Amino acid sequence: MNDTKPLDGNVAFVAITKHGAQQAAKLAPLVPQAEIITSQKFAHVFVDVQNTVKSYEGALRAQIGLMFEAYDQIVYFVSLGAVVRLIAPHMQSKDEDPGVLVVDDAGQYVIPVLSGHVGGANAWAEYIAGLMDARAVLTTASDVGKTIPVDILGRELGWKVEAPKINITRVSAHVVNEEAIAFVDERENPSQDWWTRANDLPKTIHLFESFEDVDVEQFAAVLWVTEREIPDDLWDALHEKLVVYRP
Repeated sequence: MNDTKPLDGNVAFVAITKHGAQQAAKLAPLVPQAEIITSQKFAHVFVDVQNTVKSYEGALRAQIGLMFEAYDQIVYFVSLGAVVRLIAPHMQSKDEDPGVLVVDDAGQYVIPVLSGHVGGANAWAEYIAGLMDARAVLTTASDVGKTIPVDILGRELGWKVEAPKINITRVSAHVVNEEAIAFVDERENPSQDWWTRANDLPKTIHLFESFEDVDVEQFAAVLWVTEREIPDDLWDALHEKLVVYRP
């Protein structure tokens, strides 16, 4: 069993095949807050499960919109292709969509499909994979490269990201392309508590305790943890290469 700290959130396990229902029933006791959504045909598989079970009749497609509104994470025990077709009409943006994951019929792989970072699907994929002795298949570049996730850095510490979306996109590309990045931590007692990966901090990330110490011309981007107000002329000068985090 995985000893990772349990994750929070409203979670649904969606099972519509025989093997998928068996996988979901086996996993459900380990994630007690998960609600089970299954077709009436396989509702009997969950008779001994203590989780809330909701069965439906008719097509699963009619249930997707309600799931997107009700849950933070939706785990489908069905093929990836089927899930892509089902959720496509309901996708809005990574700031709005729930995390969507797929578990294959054999229970070998857990694949985050939608909202891996902001929506938390990557973290849930790793968590569920640990519970099932399966493999989490992550495709997000910063996770594969084990480097800084620019859009959610420090989220577990309560940090708020402040930057135009184009900056976040451009800076994320610089990070995953292993370009030189200045990381400025102006908190009173700076530390690497924001670095939560098991591997060492990549050598392309250079640490500073004051923005004034950074020669910005030497870096592709600047990640700046600060309480300072950033003047407009500085945002302009660091066009598309600055992301600010508010502790």
